[in-house]
Amino acid sequence: MASSADFDLFQISEEHQMLRETVRALAEAKIAPFAADVDEQGRFPQEARDALEANDLHAVHVPEEYGGAGADALATVLVIEEVARVCASSSLIPAVNKLGSLPVQLSGSEELKAKYLGALARGEGMFSYCLSEPDAGSDAAGMKTRAVRDGDYWVLNGVKRWITNAGVSEFYTVMAVTDPEKRSKGISAFVVEKGDEGVSFGAPEKKLGIKGSPTREVYLDNVRIPADRMIGAEGTGFATAMKTLDHTRITIAAQALGIAQGALDYAAGYVKERKQFGKPIGDFQGIQFMLADMAMKLEAARQLTYAAAAKSQRVDADLTFFGAAAKCFASDVAMEITTDAVQLLGGYGYTRDYPVERMMRDAKITQIYEGTNQVQRIVMARNLPSA
Repeated sequence: MASSADFDLFQISEEHQMLRETVRALAEAKIAPFAADVDEQGRFPQEARDALEANDLHAVHVPEEYGGAGADALATVLVIEEVARVCASSSLIPAVNKLGSLPVQLSGSEELKAKYLGALARGEGMFSYCLSEPDAGSDAAGMKTRAVRDGDYWVLNGVKRWITNAGVSEFYTVMAVTDPEKRSKGISAFVVEKGDEGVSFGAPEKKLGIKGSPTREVYLDNVRIPADRMIGAEGTGFATAMKTLDHTRITIAAQALGIAQGALDYAAGYVKERKQFGKPIGDFQGIQFMLADMAMKLEAARQLTYAAAAKSQRVDADLTFFGAAAKCFASDVAMEITTDAVQLLGGYGYTRDYPVERMMRDAKITQIYEGTNQVQRIVMARNLPSA
């Protein structure tokens, strides 16, 4: 069969490939050198934020009309994947900026979009997403945070838990109950600013992984905000939140891909250098089979994630299934690959002198946040695609 070099199905465009190479070079030069210290100290990766913002890679999804790069969903995935390959904590800067601001982009008024997407694009503040609560995790519709109308204002009271980058972000999309009788249809979305009176934060959680990304509670104590900060119509907040997750679960799949690729790259290099019984351990078939399985599963996860990103960009009817499937499969694969990478390094893999134990710890959260993988399977089962 003759070669058809111009057959462009199932390969990313030249522009996307150039973006990947650009982000990889930046990540290796400006982010990777600090990854171990960020994890060890549990400190925010300011170097990564500075590098990403200086290169307009901190929120590439923001449309051009609001000052952003106007990148498509696949380009956003590539940015997150390449940053996560060297530092999972740092990859949460572009990932959570999309998660926090996408409700504004999907449902906000033109004024809200211009103000907050513009500020995000200019690097004036990061965006976080406040959905979960102490008693409302997977059952997000059971939230208790209230918003009560008071003339031209809304007054918010409640506690949000597990909020990524809380305290660092300037802007927060907050889901709150405006009509308790209507359950999910009585939830509305708002933009809250860090500087609003009555906003405060809990102590950072002491976590297994992604230690460089602060996770804190957000306290809302009589937070009074202008009525025009509601995102979309009253009662549409939960629908906006779910629609957001259809798109942003793919960014968690991207993060999982990056973590897994970083672990595979390191392990593959290590087994070529490590010698036992007179030859590199990579020459042993048992090791080769492990690497082959790791690479095979990673590539399957990547293809699923990129297909889901394309569906996100087109807003295909089966996006809900593919977003859940990509997140679930890629995160399960990342946990498996990072665990195997630790195994391939033997005792060294279990020490903090080598990066794979950090990657293994970081991979775990991708199976949990933005909907546990058990919830993803429920979502998939309810949205099975037809061939």
